[in-house]
Amino acid sequence: MVTENENQSSSSVAPAQSEATKPSGVSKSSSTSGSRVDRASSPSTSDSGTSTAGKTTISEGVVSKVAGIAARAVPGVFALGGGGARALGAVRDAFNATDLTQGVEVEVGETQAAVDVTLVVEYPAPIQEVSENVRASVASAITKLVGLEVVEINIAVNDVHLPGDDSDDEPEESRVS
Repeated sequence: MVTENENQSSSSVAPAQSEATKPSGVSKSSSTSGSRVDRASSPSTSDSGTSTAGKTTISEGVVSKVAGIAARAVPGVFALGGGGARALGAVRDAFNATDLTQGVEVEVGETQAAVDVTLVVEYPAPIQEVSENVRASVASAITKLVGLEVVEINIAVNDVHLPGDDSDDEPEESRVS
């Protein structure tokens, strides 16, 4: 799925058109697919006042990566993704092939995006506070870097990381000899 933004000169709409016949730019999808974001029915006009026509296509992978980077930067976030995804991510990390989209799913429309983030919170960080900070960080990054309006960000916290969970690398001393 891709989002397309078209920049057109504001003179491309004839001045004689009434408000009822002018292109609306964006319409909500009326399909039964349960889309959470808008879908374009006609080209949108740029608010920036530029007169250069063209099309910019941004893939869902780009939006996912921006959201993943923003979520990981929030203090209190230990990792993104569920247990299986994190295990596969550990293998990828060993080969220096980190997946920055792990734990992030997006739905991208013409001018809007909806995001689902699955994360692991570090103990003893307040889960609600971390979730709100992730929500704010992801929304800000997508709006600033991609230029899409974020309509919703759902966060699923599926684990709490304890500081002692990383001590598997050091063998424990046996109590008996």
